[in-house]
Amino acid sequence: MVVLGIVGVCVVLLVLAFLVPRLSHKPQRGTQRTLGLGSRAGSKAPGVLGRLFSKPFSSSSKAVGHSGSAGRKARGHMPF
Repeated sequence: MVVLGIVGVCVVLLVLAFLVPRLSHKPQRGTQRTLGLGSRAGSKAPGVLGRLFSKPFSSSSKAVGHSGSAGRKARGHMPF
């Protein structure tokens, strides 16, 4: 269920970045900040568990960043 939520957020950010690139930075940063909080909380677990708990949040944050930048990049390649 969480995976579908992250995919949904990525799609929304991709469309938002394509349609209004200037207004897409704040939602992207907010989402990445929220996922960063989860990553930091997960990394407090001891040893290997800390890496295992924080990895989904960090990879999700990376995916959100890539989808936002991909939308802005695609908008930049449009002829109009």
